Amino acid sequence: KVAIKGIERELICPACKELFTHPLILPCQHNVCHKCVKEILFAFEDSFADGGSESSNQSSPRIRISASSMDRIDRINRSGRKRNSLTPRSTLFPCPGCQRDIDLGERGINGLFRNFTLETIVERYRQAARAAIAIMCDFCKPPPQESTKSCMDCSASYCNECFKIHHPWGTVKAQHEYVGPTTNFRPKILMCPEHEMERVNMYCEICRRPVCHLCKLGGGHANHRVTTMSTAYKTLKEKLSKDIEYLISKESQVKAHITQLDLLLKETECNSERAKQEASQSFEKLYHVLEEKKSAALRAIETSKNIRLEKLQTQVEEYQGLLENNGLVGYAQEVLKETDPSCFVQTAKQLHVRIQKATESLKSFRPAAETTFEDFVVDTAKQEDVLGDLSFHSNGLEIPEINEEQSKMYNKALICWECPGKTDSADIYVLEYHKLNREDESVTWQKTEVCGKSKVLSDLDDDSSYAFRVRGYKGSICSPWSREVILHTPPAPVFSFLFDDKCGYNNEHLHLNPRRTSVESRAGFPLLLGSERLQVGCYTTLDYIIGDTGIAKGKHFWAFHVEAYSYLVKVGVVPSNKIQKLFHNTHDVTSPRYEQDSGHDSGSEDAFFDSSQPCTLVTLGMKKFFIPATPAAPKDPASRILPLPSCLGICLDCDRGRVGFYDAGRMKCLYECEVDCSGIMYPAFALMGGAAVHLEEAVTAKYREYHDDI
Repeated sequence: KVAIKGIERELICPACKELFTHPLILPCQHNVCHKCVKEILFAFEDSFADGGSESSNQSSPRIRISASSMDRIDRINRSGRKRNSLTPRSTLFPCPGCQRDIDLGERGINGLFRNFTLETIVERYRQAARAAIAIMCDFCKPPPQESTKSCMDCSASYCNECFKIHHPWGTVKAQHEYVGPTTNFRPKILMCPEHEMERVNMYCEICRRPVCHLCKLGGGHANHRVTTMSTAYKTLKEKLSKDIEYLISKESQVKAHITQLDLLLKETECNSERAKQEASQSFEKLYHVLEEKKSAALRAIETSKNIRLEKLQTQVEEYQGLLENNGLVGYAQEVLKETDPSCFVQTAKQLHVRIQKATESLKSFRPAAETTFEDFVVDTAKQEDVLGDLSFHSNGLEIPEINEEQSKMYNKALICWECPGKTDSADIYVLEYHKLNREDESVTWQKTEVCGKSKVLSDLDDDSSYAFRVRGYKGSICSPWSREVILHTPPAPVFSFLFDDKCGYNNEHLHLNPRRTSVESRAGFPLLLGSERLQVGCYTTLDYIIGDTGIAKGKHFWAFHVEAYSYLVKVGVVPSNKIQKLFHNTHDVTSPRYEQDSGHDSGSEDAFFDSSQPCTLVTLGMKKFFIPATPAAPKDPASRILPLPSCLGICLDCDRGRVGFYDAGRMKCLYECEVDCSGIMYPAFALMGGAAVHLEEAVTAKYREYHDDI
């Protein structure tokens, strides 16, 4: 049997850290003192009044409100609840044992069961702890005698004589239940807290709590699975007994585990000390390298200083000599007074050389050494970045890789990464990015922490290139940085629109999805029947569809996908004043040799883009992108055929009157031309035969989660 003193930590309230007093069973099956539940609820109401400030908890230092529940406090605070000085009105609080949010419902504390079994065990523990302190008889005249038994029906303790007097033989009181001396009295019948006049006689297997028959008939347990109290008692007692027997039988195994854990504790201490020493040695090496570099730099500066001072001092001495040559000038003036040519020449020759040197020195004055030490400035920017990233590296933590195919740059940037081993070994990831700028030599990485393997960024500039890298963290351990990936943002803000299902839409030949983001041409019987009226070798009419939103000014970009099986698709823009002409254009019924930008060999090198067409379109099809035949285009038709990108983009600049067609994956312009933007411009698409176009979906905060669900 387990000694009574070995269970004391099971008898401690998780809120007040003292022995339980009138413990209540919470819905999560943890026990808390009745007074502690009240204090917690009052503390929450104080938090509501004070806006969740820390000072609101000062009145009850035993109670600590978890940060995870503060958002609940804010919501309930906004509901306008006020504290009642008698009973707490709040019914929501975190369990002190498991920190789960507990909602007591409408009845609040009154809806909780009192754990009488736990109370009895606590009382036994208290009696064992104070065995020397006797429980006195409640009915003896002074001085009272030591009690020998307690009556559970009378809730009182008696000595032998008093018990006989108050429980005479042959009366109803003689049938009362009595136990050994105790101060813990509990009711003989457990009553339902929701229906106070009904005794509990069933056990709800869903809520794991006793209920009465009214709870089952029309209460909150009407649809729950219940069993009789006797069955629940037998079942739970058997399970508990078996579990206790199992634990007792595994006592040697538990002791072995404890011994192993003690060894692990010591091993952890030793390994932590060793890791500290290794880390200290690594930093000492860095200190040593820095000290050597510092000494070398200071020596170089000192040497340069000495050399410069020496040169300048020499120059000072030279000019000091010029001051001393004042006598030379006077001497020369006296020589000029000589009238005998022979004597003058003899003396003036040497004197003139000295005067010339002094004159040249004055004319070409230049300090012998520089005073600045700009060449000795130590640039530590890169080293500071490296030291800032200094952390513990682990061979067991995989280096993440940015997935360029899943990453996307559109209205926002979606950056996705994965681990090569397909295992999520890191607890958190750090994504860094910076804008590439040739003029700015210094690089400042922007950092963001991510719990998953993707991140949506919305603060990037248009028409720019960004470098991205990511690393994983598990505690204080981190992986090396991933390979840097460079992605390009769209050349202009993203323009959002849907396909227009009203203006000129031919629902016999074209099929729109319910969201109006995809259009598909139906190459079925209507197309075959229509071809009977055409000449042999001619194409049928193109089916046009436009966007439901127009552009009046500014620069805009939109992207879309063309299915690889598409035979013929035209994409571009159309002004509002030519939309009617677009849908009734007679040139749509053409032969392959007449179509100017179809990509087929027209047989004429001089057949250029027809400016009379109502809209500016380029031709796609058969996995190819056809550059229109313009004077600026290459003469060779083969050089005007490019592979069809997986995603295409169109950039319309109304202010400059130009439209560009882009490879949206790399944000590279494939073709650009002038366009008349005198009216409101609409995105335009034309399909023929089997073909489909899907508009690029805008990136949202939940973009990745949505597509993962799909």
